[in-house]
Amino acid sequence: MGLLLIAACASLAAWLWLTLAQGMFWRTDVRLPPRSAPARWPSVAIVVPARDEAEVLPRSLPSLLAQEYPGAAEVVLVDDGSTDGTAALALRLAAEHPGLPLTVVSPGEPAPGWTGKLWALRRGIDHARTRRAAEPEYLLLTDADIAHAPDSLRELVCAATSARLDLVSQMARLRVASGWERLVVPAFVYFFAQLYPFRRINRPGGRTAAAAGGCVLLRTEVAVRAGVPDSIRQAVIDDVSLARAVRAAGGRIWLGLADRVESVRPYPALGDLWRMVSRSAYAQLRHRPLLLVGTVAGLALVYLVPPVALVAGLAGGRPAVALAGGLAWLLMAGTYLPMLRHYRQPAVLAPLLPFTALLYLLMTVDSAVQHYRGRGAAWKGRTYARPSDA
Repeated sequence: MGLLLIAACASLAAWLWLTLAQGMFWRTDVRLPPRSAPARWPSVAIVVPARDEAEVLPRSLPSLLAQEYPGAAEVVLVDDGSTDGTAALALRLAAEHPGLPLTVVSPGEPAPGWTGKLWALRRGIDHARTRRAAEPEYLLLTDADIAHAPDSLRELVCAATSARLDLVSQMARLRVASGWERLVVPAFVYFFAQLYPFRRINRPGGRTAAAAGGCVLLRTEVAVRAGVPDSIRQAVIDDVSLARAVRAAGGRIWLGLADRVESVRPYPALGDLWRMVSRSAYAQLRHRPLLLVGTVAGLALVYLVPPVALVAGLAGGRPAVALAGGLAWLLMAGTYLPMLRHYRQPAVLAPLLPFTALLYLLMTVDSAVQHYRGRGAAWKGRTYARPSDA
Protein backbone atom coordinates (compact mmCIF):
# COMPACT_ATOMS: atom_id res chain seq x y z
CA MET A 1 0.00 0.00 0.00
CA GLY A 2 1.51 3.35 -1.07
CA LEU A 3 2.09 6.24 1.29
CA LEU A 4 -0.42 8.45 -0.52
CA LEU A 5 -3.13 5.80 -0.18
CA ILE A 6 -2.35 5.47 3.53
CA ALA A 7 -2.53 9.25 3.97
CA ALA A 8 -5.77 9.47 1.98
CA CYS A 9 -7.39 6.70 4.04
CA ALA A 10 -6.19 8.36 7.27
CA SER A 11 -7.67 11.68 6.14
CA LEU A 12 -10.96 10.00 5.26
CA ALA A 13 -11.04 8.31 8.68
CA ALA A 14 -10.38 11.68 10.32
CA TRP A 15 -13.26 13.28 8.42
CA LEU A 16 -15.62 10.44 9.31
CA TRP A 17 -14.73 10.94 12.96
CA LEU A 18 -15.04 14.73 12.78
CA THR A 19 -18.40 14.52 11.04
CA LEU A 20 -19.94 11.91 13.33
CA ALA A 21 -18.19 12.25 16.68
CA GLN A 22 -16.97 15.83 17.16
CA GLY A 23 -20.08 17.24 18.78
CA MET A 24 -21.78 17.97 15.42
CA PHE A 25 -19.51 21.02 15.25
CA TRP A 26 -20.59 21.71 11.68
CA ARG A 27 -24.20 22.49 12.57
CA THR A 28 -25.13 26.14 12.84
CA ASP A 29 -28.44 25.82 14.69
CA VAL A 30 -27.06 26.57 18.17
CA ARG A 31 -28.90 29.77 19.05
CA LEU A 32 -29.99 31.27 22.39
CA PRO A 33 -31.80 28.62 24.47
CA PRO A 34 -35.56 28.81 25.17
CA ARG A 35 -36.23 31.78 27.40
CA SER A 36 -38.88 33.91 29.06
CA ALA A 37 -38.86 37.25 30.81
CA PRO A 38 -37.76 37.16 34.46
CA ALA A 39 -40.11 38.26 37.24
CA ARG A 40 -37.58 40.99 38.07
CA TRP A 41 -35.09 42.41 35.60
CA PRO A 42 -31.55 42.33 37.08
CA SER A 43 -29.22 45.31 36.81
CA VAL A 44 -26.52 45.19 34.13
CA ALA A 45 -23.31 47.07 33.45
CA ILE A 46 -22.10 47.00 29.84
CA VAL A 47 -18.29 47.22 29.83
CA VAL A 48 -16.59 48.15 26.55
CA PRO A 49 -12.77 48.15 26.32
CA ALA A 50 -11.69 50.51 23.53
CA ARG A 51 -8.25 51.35 22.15
CA ASP A 52 -8.13 53.58 19.08
CA GLU A 53 -11.65 52.65 18.00
CA ALA A 54 -12.78 55.96 16.45
CA GLU A 55 -13.25 54.24 13.09
CA VAL A 56 -15.84 51.71 14.30
CA LEU A 57 -17.38 53.42 17.34
CA PRO A 58 -20.03 55.39 15.39
CA ARG A 59 -21.47 52.08 14.16
CA SER A 60 -21.31 50.19 17.47
CA LEU A 61 -21.71 52.48 20.48
CA PRO A 62 -25.13 53.91 19.45
CA SER A 63 -26.46 50.35 19.33
CA LEU A 64 -25.52 49.86 22.99
CA LEU A 65 -26.97 53.19 24.07
CA ALA A 66 -30.22 52.24 22.30
CA GLN A 67 -30.73 48.95 24.16
CA GLU A 68 -34.39 48.41 25.03
CA TYR A 69 -33.85 46.92 28.47
CA PRO A 70 -36.60 47.06 31.13
CA GLY A 71 -34.17 47.01 34.07
CA ALA A 72 -31.34 49.24 35.23
CA ALA A 73 -28.43 49.32 32.80
CA GLU A 74 -25.47 51.54 31.99
CA VAL A 75 -22.54 51.60 29.59
CA VAL A 76 -18.95 51.95 30.80
CA LEU A 77 -16.47 52.58 27.99
CA VAL A 78 -12.85 52.13 29.03
CA ASP A 79 -10.53 54.26 26.92
CA ASP A 80 -7.37 52.17 26.86
CA GLY A 81 -4.76 54.80 26.01
CA SER A 82 -6.31 55.81 22.69
CA THR A 83 -4.60 58.43 20.54
CA ASP A 84 -7.40 58.92 18.00
CA GLY A 85 -9.95 60.72 20.16
CA THR A 86 -11.95 57.62 21.11
CA ALA A 87 -13.02 59.03 24.50
CA ALA A 88 -14.20 62.39 23.14
CA LEU A 89 -16.02 60.67 20.29
CA ALA A 90 -17.81 58.34 22.72
CA LEU A 91 -19.08 61.28 24.75
CA ARG A 92 -20.22 63.07 21.61
CA LEU A 93 -22.06 59.98 20.39
CA ALA A 94 -23.80 59.69 23.76
CA ALA A 95 -25.00 63.29 23.44
CA GLU A 96 -26.25 62.64 19.91
CA HIS A 97 -27.89 59.30 20.72
CA PRO A 98 -29.54 59.60 24.14
CA GLY A 99 -30.36 56.30 25.78
CA LEU A 100 -28.54 54.31 28.43
CA PRO A 101 -26.18 56.42 30.55
CA LEU A 102 -22.54 56.36 29.43
CA THR A 103 -19.41 56.77 31.52
CA VAL A 104 -15.94 56.96 29.98
CA VAL A 105 -13.06 55.69 32.12
CA SER A 106 -9.38 56.22 31.30
CA PRO A 107 -7.29 53.93 33.54
CA GLY A 108 -3.85 54.55 32.02
CA GLU A 109 -1.33 51.98 30.90
CA PRO A 110 -1.79 48.34 32.00
CA ALA A 111 -0.15 47.22 35.19
CA PRO A 112 2.80 44.82 34.77
CA GLY A 113 1.65 41.31 33.87
CA TRP A 114 -1.63 42.40 32.29
CA THR A 115 -2.74 42.44 28.68
CA GLY A 116 -4.32 45.72 27.63
CA LYS A 117 -7.83 44.41 27.07
CA LEU A 118 -8.03 42.56 30.37
CA TRP A 119 -6.65 45.56 32.26
CA ALA A 120 -9.31 47.71 30.63
CA LEU A 121 -11.99 45.18 31.56
CA ARG A 122 -10.79 45.11 35.15
CA ARG A 123 -10.92 48.87 35.50
CA GLY A 124 -14.32 49.02 33.84
CA ILE A 125 -15.72 46.27 36.06
CA ASP A 126 -14.26 47.92 39.16
CA HIS A 127 -15.90 51.20 38.19
CA ALA A 128 -19.26 49.55 37.57
CA ARG A 129 -19.17 47.66 40.87
CA THR A 130 -18.22 50.63 43.05
CA ARG A 131 -20.06 53.62 41.61
CA ARG A 132 -23.49 52.58 42.94
CA ALA A 133 -24.77 51.40 46.31
CA ALA A 134 -25.55 47.97 44.83
CA GLU A 135 -23.22 46.43 42.29
CA PRO A 136 -24.69 45.24 38.96
CA GLU A 137 -25.96 41.67 38.98
CA TYR A 138 -24.67 41.02 35.45
CA LEU A 139 -21.84 42.30 33.30
CA LEU A 140 -22.09 42.47 29.52
CA LEU A 141 -18.53 42.40 28.21
CA THR A 142 -18.54 43.47 24.59
CA ASP A 143 -15.91 44.73 22.17
CA ALA A 144 -15.93 48.20 20.70
CA ASP A 145 -16.47 46.86 17.18
CA ILE A 146 -19.64 44.90 18.05
CA ALA A 147 -23.07 46.27 17.14
CA HIS A 148 -26.10 44.91 19.00
CA ALA A 149 -29.73 44.75 17.95
CA PRO A 150 -31.99 46.80 20.26
CA ASP A 151 -33.23 43.68 22.08
CA SER A 152 -29.81 42.03 22.42
CA LEU A 153 -29.28 42.70 26.12
CA ARG A 154 -32.86 41.78 26.95
CA GLU A 155 -32.61 38.43 25.15
CA LEU A 156 -29.24 37.61 26.73
CA VAL A 157 -30.61 38.26 30.21
CA CYS A 158 -33.73 36.20 29.48
CA ALA A 159 -31.54 33.30 28.37
CA ALA A 160 -29.32 33.55 31.44
CA THR A 161 -32.15 33.74 33.95
CA SER A 162 -34.39 31.16 32.27
CA ALA A 163 -31.67 28.51 31.88
CA ARG A 164 -29.81 29.48 35.08
CA LEU A 165 -26.63 30.23 33.18
CA ASP A 166 -23.71 32.14 34.65
CA LEU A 167 -22.10 32.97 31.32
CA VAL A 168 -23.95 33.44 28.04
CA SER A 169 -21.84 34.21 24.99
CA GLN A 170 -22.72 34.71 21.34
CA MET A 171 -20.33 34.44 18.43
CA ALA A 172 -20.97 37.72 16.63
CA ARG A 173 -21.54 37.59 12.89
CA LEU A 174 -18.27 38.88 11.46
CA ARG A 175 -18.17 41.20 8.47
CA VAL A 176 -18.02 39.45 5.10
CA ALA A 177 -17.76 41.95 2.26
CA SER A 178 -14.40 41.75 0.48
CA GLY A 179 -13.20 38.73 -1.47
CA TRP A 180 -10.66 37.78 1.20
CA GLU A 181 -13.28 38.11 3.93
CA ARG A 182 -15.55 35.72 2.04
CA LEU A 183 -12.72 33.22 1.74
CA VAL A 184 -11.32 33.46 5.27
CA VAL A 185 -13.98 34.66 7.74
CA PRO A 186 -16.57 31.84 7.59
CA ALA A 187 -13.69 29.37 7.86
CA PHE A 188 -12.47 31.16 10.99
CA VAL A 189 -15.76 30.43 12.76
CA TYR A 190 -15.86 26.90 11.29
CA PHE A 191 -12.39 26.10 12.64
CA PHE A 192 -13.29 27.59 16.03
CA ALA A 193 -16.39 25.41 16.26
CA GLN A 194 -14.32 22.40 15.26
CA LEU A 195 -11.93 23.04 18.15
CA TYR A 196 -14.70 23.98 20.60
CA PRO A 197 -17.96 22.28 19.58
CA PHE A 198 -20.80 24.41 20.91
CA ARG A 199 -22.90 21.45 22.01
CA ARG A 200 -20.07 20.14 24.18
CA ILE A 201 -19.52 23.57 25.70
CA ASN A 202 -23.21 23.87 26.54
CA ARG A 203 -23.48 20.43 28.11
CA PRO A 204 -23.87 20.76 31.92
CA GLY A 205 -20.77 19.40 33.58
CA GLY A 206 -18.90 19.19 30.27
CA ARG A 207 -15.15 19.63 30.11
CA THR A 208 -14.99 21.79 26.97
CA ALA A 209 -15.07 25.51 27.71
CA ALA A 210 -14.97 28.53 25.42
CA ALA A 211 -16.65 31.86 24.83
CA ALA A 212 -16.67 34.54 22.14
CA GLY A 213 -15.08 37.66 23.58
CA GLY A 214 -17.16 40.08 21.55
CA CYS A 215 -20.36 39.30 23.45
CA VAL A 216 -20.28 37.79 26.95
CA LEU A 217 -22.98 38.20 29.58
CA LEU A 218 -21.47 37.22 32.92
CA ARG A 219 -23.08 36.98 36.34
CA THR A 220 -21.10 39.28 38.64
CA GLU A 221 -21.20 36.91 41.59
CA VAL A 222 -19.57 34.16 39.54
CA ALA A 223 -17.02 36.57 38.09
CA VAL A 224 -15.96 37.40 41.65
CA ARG A 225 -15.86 33.71 42.60
CA ALA A 226 -13.74 32.89 39.55
CA GLY A 227 -11.43 35.82 40.25
CA VAL A 228 -11.77 37.22 36.75
CA PRO A 229 -10.29 39.09 35.13
CA ASP A 230 -7.36 38.99 37.58
CA SER A 231 -6.97 35.21 37.32
CA ILE A 232 -6.52 35.42 33.54
CA ARG A 233 -4.71 38.77 33.37
CA GLN A 234 -1.95 37.54 30.98
CA ALA A 235 -4.25 35.63 28.61
CA VAL A 236 -4.07 36.60 24.96
CA ILE A 237 -6.98 34.30 24.11
CA ASP A 238 -9.00 35.90 26.87
CA ASP A 239 -12.45 34.58 25.90
CA VAL A 240 -11.49 30.90 26.13
CA SER A 241 -9.57 31.57 29.35
CA LEU A 242 -12.57 33.40 30.81
CA ALA A 243 -14.91 30.49 30.07
CA ARG A 244 -12.47 28.01 31.59
CA ALA A 245 -12.17 30.09 34.74
CA VAL A 246 -15.95 30.37 35.10
CA ARG A 247 -16.44 26.64 34.56
CA ALA A 248 -13.65 25.83 37.03
CA ALA A 249 -15.48 27.97 39.60
CA GLY A 250 -18.61 25.89 39.16
CA GLY A 251 -20.40 28.26 36.77
CA ARG A 252 -22.65 27.12 33.93
CA ILE A 253 -21.66 28.42 30.51
CA TRP A 254 -23.29 28.61 27.09
CA LEU A 255 -21.99 29.59 23.65
CA GLY A 256 -23.80 29.84 20.33
CA LEU A 257 -24.05 31.76 17.09
CA ALA A 258 -25.66 35.18 16.98
CA ASP A 259 -28.21 36.40 14.48
CA ARG A 260 -28.34 40.08 15.42
CA VAL A 261 -24.98 40.75 17.06
CA GLU A 262 -22.48 41.81 14.40
CA SER A 263 -18.87 42.91 14.12
CA VAL A 264 -18.44 46.11 12.13
CA ARG A 265 -14.65 45.92 11.92
CA PRO A 266 -13.47 45.59 8.31
CA TYR A 267 -10.69 43.23 7.23
CA PRO A 268 -10.58 44.14 3.52
CA ALA A 269 -7.10 42.82 2.68
CA LEU A 270 -5.41 39.49 3.30
CA GLY A 271 -2.82 41.25 5.48
CA ASP A 272 -5.54 42.47 7.85
CA LEU A 273 -6.93 38.97 8.25
CA TRP A 274 -3.44 37.51 8.53
CA ARG A 275 -2.62 39.77 11.48
CA MET A 276 -5.94 38.98 13.17
CA VAL A 277 -5.21 35.24 13.11
CA SER A 278 -1.45 35.16 13.57
CA ARG A 279 -1.37 37.42 16.61
CA SER A 280 -2.89 34.67 18.79
CA ALA A 281 -2.50 31.41 16.84
CA TYR A 282 0.67 30.28 18.63
CA ALA A 283 -0.78 31.29 22.00
CA GLN A 284 -3.62 28.86 21.22
CA LEU A 285 -0.91 26.18 21.07
CA ARG A 286 0.47 27.33 24.45
CA HIS A 287 3.75 28.28 22.75
CA ARG A 288 4.79 24.64 22.55
CA PRO A 289 6.88 23.62 19.51
CA LEU A 290 5.63 20.03 19.57
CA LEU A 291 2.02 21.23 19.45
CA LEU A 292 2.96 23.46 16.51
CA VAL A 293 4.50 20.51 14.63
CA GLY A 294 1.46 18.36 15.40
CA THR A 295 -0.93 21.09 14.32
CA VAL A 296 0.85 21.67 11.01
CA ALA A 297 0.93 17.92 10.33
CA GLY A 298 -2.72 17.58 11.32
CA LEU A 299 -3.86 20.45 9.10
CA ALA A 300 -1.91 18.99 6.19
CA LEU A 301 -3.37 15.51 6.69
CA VAL A 302 -6.96 16.61 7.22
CA TYR A 303 -7.25 19.48 4.74
CA LEU A 304 -4.48 19.23 2.14
CA VAL A 305 -4.20 15.50 1.53
CA PRO A 306 -7.78 15.02 0.15
CA PRO A 307 -7.42 17.27 -2.95
CA VAL A 308 -3.85 16.09 -3.54
CA ALA A 309 -4.96 12.44 -3.32
CA LEU A 310 -7.92 13.00 -5.63
CA VAL A 311 -5.88 14.74 -8.32
CA ALA A 312 -2.90 12.38 -8.04
CA GLY A 313 -5.13 9.32 -7.98
CA LEU A 314 -7.01 10.37 -11.10
CA ALA A 315 -3.82 11.40 -12.90
CA GLY A 316 -1.95 8.23 -11.95
CA GLY A 317 -4.73 5.74 -12.51
CA ARG A 318 -5.01 4.85 -8.81
CA PRO A 319 -8.76 4.67 -8.17
CA ALA A 320 -8.45 3.73 -4.48
CA VAL A 321 -6.38 6.84 -3.78
CA ALA A 322 -8.76 9.04 -5.76
CA LEU A 323 -11.82 7.56 -4.04
CA ALA A 324 -10.45 8.04 -0.51
CA GLY A 325 -9.31 11.58 -1.29
CA GLY A 326 -12.55 12.48 -3.03
CA LEU A 327 -14.76 11.19 -0.21
CA ALA A 328 -12.68 13.06 2.38
CA TRP A 329 -12.91 16.27 0.32
CA LEU A 330 -16.67 15.74 -0.05
CA LEU A 331 -17.14 15.40 3.71
CA MET A 332 -14.99 18.49 4.25
CA ALA A 333 -17.01 20.59 1.83
CA GLY A 334 -20.32 19.18 3.06
CA THR A 335 -19.64 20.07 6.69
CA TYR A 336 -18.56 23.57 5.62
CA LEU A 337 -21.77 24.33 3.73
CA PRO A 338 -23.89 25.17 6.82
CA MET A 339 -21.38 27.83 7.88
CA LEU A 340 -21.35 29.30 4.39
CA ARG A 341 -25.15 29.45 4.49
CA HIS A 342 -24.99 31.15 7.90
CA TYR A 343 -22.80 33.82 6.32
CA ARG A 344 -24.98 33.95 3.20
CA GLN A 345 -22.12 32.91 0.96
CA PRO A 346 -22.29 30.77 -2.20
CA ALA A 347 -21.79 27.02 -1.98
CA VAL A 348 -19.04 27.25 -4.60
CA LEU A 349 -16.69 28.38 -1.82
CA ALA A 350 -16.97 25.03 -0.01
CA PRO A 351 -14.45 23.13 -2.19
CA LEU A 352 -11.95 25.95 -1.64
CA LEU A 353 -11.62 25.13 2.07
CA PRO A 354 -8.27 23.31 1.56
CA PHE A 355 -6.77 26.53 0.19
CA THR A 356 -8.14 28.50 3.14
CA ALA A 357 -6.75 25.87 5.53
CA LEU A 358 -3.34 26.29 3.88
CA LEU A 359 -3.54 30.01 4.62
CA TYR A 360 -4.34 29.27 8.26
CA LEU A 361 -1.43 26.82 8.41
CA LEU A 362 0.92 29.54 7.17
CA MET A 363 -0.58 32.07 9.60
CA THR A 364 0.04 29.67 12.49
CA VAL A 365 3.66 29.14 11.47
CA ASP A 366 4.10 32.90 11.12
CA SER A 367 2.64 33.37 14.60
CA ALA A 368 5.32 31.06 16.02
CA VAL A 369 8.05 32.82 14.05
CA GLN A 370 6.96 36.22 15.38
CA HIS A 371 6.85 34.81 18.90
CA TYR A 372 10.44 33.60 18.78
CA ARG A 373 11.52 36.90 17.28
CA GLY A 374 10.21 38.56 20.43
CA ARG A 375 7.26 40.20 18.75
CA GLY A 376 4.65 37.85 20.14
CA ALA A 377 1.01 38.88 20.05
CA ALA A 378 0.87 42.44 18.72
CA TRP A 379 -2.24 44.60 18.79
CA LYS A 380 -2.49 48.35 18.25
CA GLY A 381 1.02 49.25 19.28
CA ARG A 382 1.36 46.74 22.13
CA THR A 383 3.32 43.51 21.97
CA TYR A 384 2.98 40.63 24.41
CA ALA A 385 6.15 38.67 23.76
CA ARG A 386 5.49 35.65 25.95
CA PRO A 387 1.93 35.71 27.21
CA SER A 388 0.46 32.80 29.08
CA ASP A 389 -3.08 31.50 29.05
CA ALA A 390 -5.04 30.41 32.09
